[in-house]
Amino acid sequence: MKLEMVPRVQLQLKMKLAPQIIQSIEILQLPLLALLEHVQTEMEENPVLEEVAVVDTEAEDNTTNGEEESVEEERVEVLPEEWQGSTRLRSAAMRREESDKKQQALENTAAKPISFHEFLLGQLSLMDVPGSLRAACEHIVYNLDDNGYLSSPLEDVIKGLDRPITIEDAREALHLVQSMEPPGVGARSLEECLLLQLDKKYEEHELARELILHYLKDIEAKKYPQIAKKTGRSLETIKKVVEHICNLNPKPGALFSSEPIAYVVPDVRVEYIDGRYEVTLNEDYTLPNLSINAAYRTYLSQRTADAQTRQYIKKKIESARWLLDAIEQRRATLYRVATTLVELQKDFFEEGVSSLKPLKMQDLADRLSIHVSTVSRALAQKYMQTPRGIFEMKFFFTGGFSSGDGNMESWVATRQRLKEIIDDEDKIHPLSDEEIVTALKSNGVDVARRTVTKYRKLMKIPSSRRRRQY
Repeated sequence: MKLEMVPRVQLQLKMKLAPQIIQSIEILQLPLLALLEHVQTEMEENPVLEEVAVVDTEAEDNTTNGEEESVEEERVEVLPEEWQGSTRLRSAAMRREESDKKQQALENTAAKPISFHEFLLGQLSLMDVPGSLRAACEHIVYNLDDNGYLSSPLEDVIKGLDRPITIEDAREALHLVQSMEPPGVGARSLEECLLLQLDKKYEEHELARELILHYLKDIEAKKYPQIAKKTGRSLETIKKVVEHICNLNPKPGALFSSEPIAYVVPDVRVEYIDGRYEVTLNEDYTLPNLSINAAYRTYLSQRTADAQTRQYIKKKIESARWLLDAIEQRRATLYRVATTLVELQKDFFEEGVSSLKPLKMQDLADRLSIHVSTVSRALAQKYMQTPRGIFEMKFFFTGGFSSGDGNMESWVATRQRLKEIIDDEDKIHPLSDEEIVTALKSNGVDVARRTVTKYRKLMKIPSSRRRRQY
């Protein structure tokens, strides 16, 4: 009999705690903006939740107990009239306040950024274009890719027009589009894009045009001496013109990103105060100060309270308590994780990325005596604002290897050291990967040449031949 009872009790306890545990997990892994949105939604859906404003102490002292009681009694008295069964009817004042908040939200909403194609069509509307060509111009604009190129053959593009036009008219329409801003738009190749941006008044216009048409691959490989020899111009002139070409925009349409801008709101702030790194949570300043409205508790104690309404309020109060507990647990866990993380990576805050230590989430979990999944959820999509910039919190967790002096070196720190070595190299005689290996060893970092090559490519650093400056 006892053997049957224990599983049932455990099952009942598990079923009772499951919703709270699930909510705590969900709240913990939400980034700050998502948490704020979740709280606002809960406040709209749960009538017992209210935001407690910061009270002026002096004003509070001037309020008599009798006045407080009368206000509370008034709120309780009107509750039964506002509730019918489980439906809450908002007062006119509350509806006005809600309307004002929505209006304020609309007014504070950023305007939708203008798209690349809308920008071009706006210019077209101001141009004196013959009616027979306007439709063709619009059709060409709609066929430009996000970089501003006409990637399909012009002959194929005009086939989609309702009214057929000649290829000559199509070329004229394309010429009109190519005259728009930004310069280079409507090009069918990189060469044409750069040529469209060349100013005919530029003193070396013809040489620049020649280099664009015939020497782009050599320019990419920095074969400036060979270009100078083939064109019969001085090396100094070639380098000057190449610099001018490199200032042109190869992707004019990319100025108008189709992707929304991602705004990062840090969950954690780290500040250097009185010789220490202090950790604070942004939610302390961002989240509303929530409480359970005491009037609803008072209503439950009234004998005349409607049974259905009482049951509804009980569920809402229970739900509100779960939310408040989950937020407090999130706050405590995130603070502990962030504080320990700053402590373990103190050298990074003092000296920078090159001093970042290898660290695993399991190491931090063991330090705090919590499960590693809790650490992972606490760090998910969270950002930390530090004196050295804003970093995703998972940035501080990286693998590593044993360096020459016996200490552990992180992969991130090694890549930073590699970048510093290349930044300081002689640009006329850049270091080969083998020479970089030697330089790293002199700094106590022992890695293979293939590792250096791999990191260099991942960091999009060209080979020594392409880094060479003449």
